[in-house]
This record gives sequence, C-alpha cells and structure tokens, in this order.
Amino acid sequence: MLVFVLATLLATPAASETLEGALMRAYQTNPVLNAERSRQRGTDENVSIALAGYRPQIAAGFSPSLIAVRDLLVDGSTASATLRGYTAQITINQILFNGFKTGNQVRQAESQVQSGREALRGVEQAVFLDAATAFENVVASQALVEAQRVNLAFLRETLASTRKRLEAGDVTPTDVAQAEARLARGTADLNAAEVNLAISQALYEQIIGVPPGYLIPAPPIDRLLPTVRDQALAVARRENPAVLGATYDIDVAQYAIRVAESALYPTISAQGYLLNTQNTDVNLGTVKSNQAGVIGNLNIPIYDGGQAAAQVRQTKEVLSQTRIVLDRVRTQTAAAVVAAWVTNEGAKIAVTASESEVRAATIALEGVRREAQAGQRTTLEVLNSQQDLISAKARLIGAQRDRVVASYTLLSAIGRLDHRNLGLATPSYEPQTHYQQVRDVWHGLRTPAGQ
Repeated sequence: MLVFVLATLLATPAASETLEGALMRAYQTNPVLNAERSRQRGTDENVSIALAGYRPQIAAGFSPSLIAVRDLLVDGSTASATLRGYTAQITINQILFNGFKTGNQVRQAESQVQSGREALRGVEQAVFLDAATAFENVVASQALVEAQRVNLAFLRETLASTRKRLEAGDVTPTDVAQAEARLARGTADLNAAEVNLAISQALYEQIIGVPPGYLIPAPPIDRLLPTVRDQALAVARRENPAVLGATYDIDVAQYAIRVAESALYPTISAQGYLLNTQNTDVNLGTVKSNQAGVIGNLNIPIYDGGQAAAQVRQTKEVLSQTRIVLDRVRTQTAAAVVAAWVTNEGAKIAVTASESEVRAATIALEGVRREAQAGQRTTLEVLNSQQDLISAKARLIGAQRDRVVASYTLLSAIGRLDHRNLGLATPSYEPQTHYQQVRDVWHGLRTPAGQ
C-alpha cells in the first residue's frame, strides 16, 4: 500500500489537469461543437445564395446537327447529301426588379446568420457545462474512491484489533462478526465507488476527448457571477443566446413576409444573347447567320389562383408563432436563472453544513475509539461512528461537486459561459471570419478550408 501511494504521488504532477485545461481541450476538439461550427458555415452560404439574385445569369448552348438527306427526283433518280450544321448561343439574363425579393432574401439570410451564431454560442455553453460537470464528476468519484479506501483500511484494522481482543477475552464473537460485516460492506462500497469512477472517466473522455489523468479540484466560478438575483435576470435577458437567437428569428420571419409579398409585384428583367447558326443545306438562302439582341421582359401577375396570398398569410402566422416562441424562451430562461440561482445558494449552505458534519463526526469517532479502548464503548459503536464519518465525507464530496457545477450552471443560464468570459488561453473560433470569406464570392467550388 505504501508503494502504491508513493507511486501515485510521484505520478500526480505529470498527469495533473485543471478544469481550465479541460475546457480548452473541449473547445478545440469536442465533436458536438465542431459539428455546430460546420452547420454555421453552411448557414453563412445562404447570404451568398441570396446575393446571387443581384447578379447576371449566363448560359451557353451548342447544338450540332448531322442530317442525312435522300431525295427522289422527278426523272426517277435519287440524290443524297449529308448536311452538317450547328447552333451556338450565349444568353445573359439580368433581373432588374422582382418586388424587392432579392433584397429581402439577403436581409433574411443575414438574420439567419445572426440567429445561427447565437445557436453556436448556446452549443458552446452547453459543451462547457457538460465538460465542467464531467470534470467534477471525476474529481468527486476519485475523492470518494480514496475515502472508501481509507474507510476499508480502518475497518480492516478494527477487525484485526477486535480479533486480538477476542483472544484476550475482552470482547465476544458477536463483536468480531459485526466488524466482519462492516468490512464486507466497506468492500462493496469501494467497488461501487470504483465502478462510478470508471463511468465518470468514460463520460469525461467522450466530452473532453482524452482520458482523465489526476484532476485538480476546481473552485466555483463566483468571480464571474452577478451578486444579486435581479442582476442575473437582467443579464440573461440581454445575453442569453437562446433569447437573442429567438429575437433574430423574428427578423427572419418578418423578412419572409416581404419575400412572399414580392410575388404580387411585377417583375422586370433583361436578356441579352449572341446566336450563331451555320448549315450546309444549299436549298436555303442563308448558309450562316449571326444574331445579337437585347430583350426586355415585364411580367405583371394578375391572378395565380390565390397561391401568393396564401403564402403571405402563412408567413404572417409563422411570425406570430415566432413571437410566442420568444416570449416562451424568455420565460424559460428566467425560470432557469432563478432555479440556477437558488441551487447555487443552496449548494453554498450544503458545503458549509457538510464541512461542519465532517468535523463533528471526526471528533466523535476519536472520542468513541478512546472510550472503547477504556471499555466504555462497544465495537459496534465504533463501527457506527466510522460509518457516520464516511457518510459525512461522501456528502461533503457530493456537496463540493454540486457547488462547482451549480456555479457553472448559473453562469450558463445568464449566457456568459463562453471562452471569452472564462478567459481561456486558446485560439478563438470567430464565425464572422468564414462569413466574410464567402459572402461576396462569385464563383468557386472549394470552401475556404480547401474542401
């Protein structure tokens, strides 16, 4: 046992990891967060797609022909010929006016980008909260395993001492049986703690990306939290990504109405073309023809069966739904902030109470052990006092874990659990960088990443 403890202590500095390091690794490698970044890059392309409505559409066509002709003449003879020709055409179409549809589609796409960025920030906060929870679960599980090992060592020592006292006639076989029963329970409790530790380590690796080493317990994140509950609610209304995203969704729905209304306006477009036709039919007066022209088109909708009107009504109902969703999100966010606030405050009380319980249980155990040595206490009372102490330690470990997780939960509820507010020393992923790279791209199949 001594060799194992020394080896653990020597290995700890090299394998130790802080919560900040775990969060940085999750920020860089978490698959859920990286997938959301890819989704947002795809959303950025909607702006470029909408801007294409301002640009000309150019098409080229080429139609070669090969015609075999066999004519029966009046005198009964025949004449055969092979006619070869082609038609080549370049057409340019430009929309001049489409009821402001393109402009509203661009603004709608830009609002979708803003909403998507808030969704990305929400996923980042969820990943950080999961990472902090997984980190603290491993810390708590490691501490509980160590506590159960100390408890098991104590129970073994107690059993050995009780057996010696039995040989000396100071106790009865009942005392030995009680010590053996508690040792068996301690063994089972240690096994359960080790199982929970293995599960926590697996979940940690799933979220962080690497197996945990020795994790250094992290303090609560109180330095970034508001001091009063009303302040927390005000910050959440301004900064919570779910609220901000739902606000941008209203803009998206409003522009959708204007896009639908554009179908009721006239459309004006212009078309320019170059046409070259060549044939070898000697019966035709023209062997080769070149044409160039510009055509203007005016299309005025009169009646489309009510389709456009129905689409306008539909988008208005979607806007009403989106506004209701925003109200619901605000209510849910406020409830989440209140719940996180009271949970965090309750966790503070729980830690203080658990620390007092452990101190009292430790003093009680020492007193019971001295009294047992003097013959004033039974072995069962010593075992019960030890069980009280290990239960108090387990509650303290759980309370300390809950205290840290509750502080990060509150920070997430108000919308500030992101890499900037945490001050993580990691390269920042800036979604606007990709947006600027693709917004005004006129052509090209490769993404900015080279795919």
